[in-house]
Amino acid sequence: MESKAPAKAAKAVAPKTNYTKKYLSFYNALSAVLWADVLFRLMVLLPLAGFKYVSEGVAPLLIGVQSMALLEVVHAALGFVRSSPITVLMQVASRLFLVWGVLKPFPTSAATPVFSAMVFAWCITELVRYPYYWSQLRGYTPKWLEFLRYNLFFVLYPIGASSEVYLTYRALPLANYYHPFWALIMKIVMIIYPPAFYVLFTHMIRMRSKAVGSRKKQ
Repeated sequence: MESKAPAKAAKAVAPKTNYTKKYLSFYNALSAVLWADVLFRLMVLLPLAGFKYVSEGVAPLLIGVQSMALLEVVHAALGFVRSSPITVLMQVASRLFLVWGVLKPFPTSAATPVFSAMVFAWCITELVRYPYYWSQLRGYTPKWLEFLRYNLFFVLYPIGASSEVYLTYRALPLANYYHPFWALIMKIVMIIYPPAFYVLFTHMIRMRSKAVGSRKKQ
């Protein structure tokens, strides 16, 4: 059974023109397909290569797909969506730091089951988020998709954030040896993680409350 998305929630992704609507629909659909590819590779390679080597087949695509999220900051800055560019930047910054500042220079840090857990959490999050945005642009959102959007984060966000911190910590010995200054940056980021996670997690809780409230009024 499908129903229209809450009016207030729909405004968050309401484009100004039909062209931006088509562009955002394409962007969200493409992002969902690419994240599905990441998840597919993870599920195929995991039993074949094991936790220690699965990152070698997943990380290159993961880095590229996650880097696309920078466009979402641009979308917010240009007014394509009614989201704060600062909030969007905070949401993608930790992942970009992880893929470019940890996984890329220190690939051996991913030779752990924690990497697979993090990628799985990221994939499920995005395979709900992007279809949710796409459905809003189309004018309706299935109830089950809205439920997943505003409930799965209770589990997936802590898994993702804790995995990111652990992988950063795991890369510190190599960073200390080869790039002491970058190691200092990594330590600072690890200190920032808890308050940043609190801000983003409570932001999602507020969004959930608004969505649930709008649904009850219908």
